[in-house]
Amino acid sequence: MNKKEKLLTIGQFAAMHGINKKTLMWYDETGLFKPAYINPENGYRCYTYHQSPILETILLLRELDVSINEIRDFMKKRSAASLKLLLEEKINDLERSITHLQAVRNTLGKYQQNMSTLLTMDLSEISIIEKEERCLITVDIDKDTSFEQEVEMVTAETEKYHLGRLHDANYGSMLSVDSLYRGSFDDYGKIFIEIPFLTVQHGLSLTEQNSFPAAKPHCPADNGLHIQPGGKYLRAFHKGDWGNLPQRYREILDYADSRELTLCGFSYEMGINEIVIERMEDYIVQIEIPLQG
Repeated sequence: MNKKEKLLTIGQFAAMHGINKKTLMWYDETGLFKPAYINPENGYRCYTYHQSPILETILLLRELDVSINEIRDFMKKRSAASLKLLLEEKINDLERSITHLQAVRNTLGKYQQNMSTLLTMDLSEISIIEKEERCLITVDIDKDTSFEQEVEMVTAETEKYHLGRLHDANYGSMLSVDSLYRGSFDDYGKIFIEIPFLTVQHGLSLTEQNSFPAAKPHCPADNGLHIQPGGKYLRAFHKGDWGNLPQRYREILDYADSRELTLCGFSYEMGINEIVIERMEDYIVQIEIPLQG
């Protein structure tokens, strides 16, 4: 007898595939996967080696959360075409799950970074840092934009990217450097939304960038998204009453002027301690402004 036709006990076959033999018994009872032979004297189930690829396919589909009924339907009419279609669907589902987990991982990393900053920061310090380029969604606002309108616009924008929960994105405000130099410290023009899985793709046309899976959107410069430039930034912090924020900006401008530094673009403001405070008096805003050249 050919080795591939040799009968294996249910225990041997289960061990070979790293599963419990009760799983094989259940698959048999539900009609999903039958043994090659049942001993009429003792009812013992036996399997052959050539059944392994079929079982491995079933186990793979179960790992991808394909229901028993879906697998049973597939098994009744399985073909290369039907398996290809099923796997394409599950690969897309898996890509979305991976993207979500990556977003959660990035968000946790951001929280961890913020907590490290809180533990080591000097609130009075103004420093020069290096930042990597990142991609932001922006919503235009002005002095007449109500809080309710801001919430509606932010919600509409984030829904475009199928965020599972609000923690999948970071939020902040943008104030143009031109406004800072004019002394218009409350002239906010945008709210920014940083979604962790958006990345800037250099050297690709818009068509090429749009060819990536929908679960992994990218940030071409000409699709309305905002690219926050990489490079040197001034970083400062402000704690407490927002009414005192203009004074902090004056200190930043004096710092830049005394060192012959030129600010450019936008000031990016973001709260970094909301999840560990109970009073707004303890709220800390991180301010980051690009340096020219």
